[in-house]
Amino acid sequence: MDCKDVCYKKVGDVSIHLDVYPPELLGTATLPTVCYLHGGGLTVGNRTSWFPHWIKARMVAAGFAFISAEYRLLPSATVHDIIDDIKDLFAFLAREDTLFKTDQGVEFGVDSKRIAIAGSSAGGLCAYLAGIHAVPKPKAVLAMYAQGGNCFTPQYLVPKTEPFFLGREILDPKDFTEFIHPNCASLPAISNSPLAYHPPTSPTPGWPANPRMPLARLYFQLGVVLDYMTGQHEPSLSAELRSFLGGGDSDPLALQESMKARISSKHHRTIPQFNITSEFPPAFLCHGAIDSAVLPEESEHMERLLKAAGVSVRLLLVGDASHSFDYAADAESKYGEHFDEMAEFLKGALN
Repeated sequence: MDCKDVCYKKVGDVSIHLDVYPPELLGTATLPTVCYLHGGGLTVGNRTSWFPHWIKARMVAAGFAFISAEYRLLPSATVHDIIDDIKDLFAFLAREDTLFKTDQGVEFGVDSKRIAIAGSSAGGLCAYLAGIHAVPKPKAVLAMYAQGGNCFTPQYLVPKTEPFFLGREILDPKDFTEFIHPNCASLPAISNSPLAYHPPTSPTPGWPANPRMPLARLYFQLGVVLDYMTGQHEPSLSAELRSFLGGGDSDPLALQESMKARISSKHHRTIPQFNITSEFPPAFLCHGAIDSAVLPEESEHMERLLKAAGVSVRLLLVGDASHSFDYAADAESKYGEHFDEMAEFLKGALN
């Protein structure tokens, strides 16, 4: 029944793809749909990496289609490019002539009035961007331990010399020179970078074999995430903003407004927290309370912004959970009730 490897967009020589998982029984020609955007720090991954089997299973069982889509990756792309990909993804799904075909030859499309967006980590940031920029506007946003809830913290802006990211070691930038500005300007555009690990027989068993896999951690370590998100490296946007941390704006909302005034308006579209209005879709935010990769304070800040805008929002903090907790081997037994609640949120928005 699955419809794999569908190209929804081409940019030069780069084809950007999605996979579609329809329900077993197709009751209508157009289906309510949950579209998922993967994590990976915006730098690595594809439509099968960190795949949320728990969302997919619950959605197809409810008679919905589930889509996992790719987008262009940093550092050869910026969030400006990713926004364009997300907008083009929704436009593609909403076209009347966009039809998918099952193995049995049954054609179906997407109900453009009933699309929800979901994403994990960096994919959660992408889900926020979809809620802001996509047309048609998604009916709901599910953001799992999402980046982009608050980009003006030491996690984003301050260089680190001690382990800070899930207890993992500090990286040597010399090992990643091709991915650091200005060298990264010569990298080709890419939207598919699969996960890969060294085998047990390797001198470094289990270490990422794809050099992109630690990139997000490196950019956080160097305190330059916003440079790569916006594309503003010279002068470094992060360096300009860093000096204003701890400068008297202890309230996150006041600091956010102070930072906004210091960032070129052309980049405001890339930073979700600058774009929250009453038009944002109903949202469910879920975050592990002990996450040190993407801090739970990000989701707390986003909840505050959404509530202030009058948007319906639910924040679920999972007390014993860290980053990517829903991919643990025992996740279904430990967190199944939470998964059910999030699935009911999506189903309620699409029914």
